[in-house]
Amino acid sequence: MNITDQAKKQLPPNWLNALDDELKKPYWLSLNEYLQQQDESAKIIYPPSEQIFSAFHHTDLEGVKVVIIGQDPYHGPSQANGLCFSVTAGHKIPPSLRNIFSELESDLKIPSANHGYLQSWAEQGVFLLNTVLSVEDSSPGAHAGRGWEDFTDTVIKIISAQCQSVVFMLWGSYAQKKATLIDASKHLVLCAPHPSPLSAYRGFFGCQHFSLANRYLHTKNRHPIDWRLPHLIDDQPQIAFEL
Repeated sequence: MNITDQAKKQLPPNWLNALDDELKKPYWLSLNEYLQQQDESAKIIYPPSEQIFSAFHHTDLEGVKVVIIGQDPYHGPSQANGLCFSVTAGHKIPPSLRNIFSELESDLKIPSANHGYLQSWAEQGVFLLNTVLSVEDSSPGAHAGRGWEDFTDTVIKIISAQCQSVVFMLWGSYAQKKATLIDASKHLVLCAPHPSPLSAYRGFFGCQHFSLANRYLHTKNRHPIDWRLPHLIDDQPQIAFEL
């Protein structure tokens, strides 16, 4: 897997221009070499190489309205699709995402979707960023500490510097450590416990981040997010929103 080639294929021009220098730095070259070695060792890596930069592909830099930060991709077959918390259509909705849907229903009266594919959020400007963009099969965290964090920290800094009036949703202590990378004087930073079943009852439920985000975007003359997901029929995500 050559992630430099994949980045150049998948990143829209605005992202590629902003991140071009990162693709030449020693940490990136080391990460690229490591992932190529994994490939040569026949390790199974998720998500598929053509989806590693899906978050960037679906949400261009100029269109970022909301940032949700995850940790690393799902490590089971065919689950990860490059969008944090999102699971490929046809798979069971994971517990954390189910809790996200529960809070969304409590906050905005939006019924839970019949799937966990979050592409429609991404296309509206919800940047769904894992801080580590790849993982080995059945080995959560296997690619942590290899350089991805340097890359995604830079991404957060770029959004903070180049974008205006973005809502950052930092769920859990890991994501909240990224607050130091964000200029809170020009963006809204929302913090809550992680939606995992282990911590959701400590304050994620009731945080109302979805309505707070939309209210903030409205005050900044930015179009709010339609948090409804299109109902999938035969696992095809191109169905219109249900009313």
